Amino acid sequence: MISRRIRLAAASVLLSIGSSTFALNTGTIVASALSPDCLEYRVVGICYWLYCSWSGCRVRTSIKVKHYVPDAVVSSYSNTGENPWLEVRAMSLPNPTAQAGGEGTTNHGNENNLAKFKNGDVIGHPGGYAFNQFAASFGYSCEGASTAFVPYLLSTLDTVGWRHNVPESVYPEALIPGMREIGTRSGLNLWGNVYPRGGFLHQSDDYKAAAVVAQRAGDIVTRRSQLHVYQPLLANARDGYWPAGALIESDASTGKWQQLTPHLSNTCTVFPHPGSLPQAQQGDYAWALWRPYSCCQRRGQTFLGSVEF
Repeated sequence: MISRRIRLAAASVLLSIGSSTFALNTGTIVASALSPDCLEYRVVGICYWLYCSWSGCRVRTSIKVKHYVPDAVVSSYSNTGENPWLEVRAMSLPNPTAQAGGEGTTNHGNENNLAKFKNGDVIGHPGGYAFNQFAASFGYSCEGASTAFVPYLLSTLDTVGWRHNVPESVYPEALIPGMREIGTRSGLNLWGNVYPRGGFLHQSDDYKAAAVVAQRAGDIVTRRSQLHVYQPLLANARDGYWPAGALIESDASTGKWQQLTPHLSNTCTVFPHPGSLPQAQQGDYAWALWRPYSCCQRRGQTFLGSVEF
């Protein structure tokens, strides 16, 4: 108990360093993984295993746990080549098919009719070792799907899909109001549409625009066989291991977001969310994408099943 309290206190200190002026680097991202709120560790059930030896067979049990894992850092930024995560900028430099960026904005009230553009990168979270040590202090822990620093989506390499919205601009989700939207019109909190999953959208608030683009990027990489240049950020289920599935907007049971910049947060949320929306001076934002996993310790040769409380 004392050890856990020490870890929680250390996590609180590390997470309290956030401000609007720090540069987002790997050390900051690693420290951000020590968040009890985002981890949300729970014992949810019991697993049953058949264990056989020379003396016979018997049923063994192990606890089934569920918690979130910081799988990726999702950056959403205006200027091509200027990912706010400093150490990975070289991964997404401008190229002949993906240059420039920014937005069309004015001081007029009809600014909502003008398009913004955001690049989007999904890169494996670098805090795996520190996070595993932190999660293990609560008990048995589950592994995530990502590998640190591996790019799962770089919008500069997905020119056709990201900058031209081909073919998703003609998908029903992109044409029919109310389908796959972040927020609702009736709730007066509509931030934007998930489809087409590219870098352009109409949204006067820069934070909301960046969040919508981050959600789009996360939507792509958590599904297989999408018409984009990417690699899936998914793990395969196995006995005693239940990985996260497809990310769904506004549904925390599929994934949640921890703001890394322009402010570092020690909590996780989904889009849309209430409260202040910090505006980045250079139009660059980043979040850690936390995804839910369930698992139990193997205690036999054959998995018999599990029950949840």
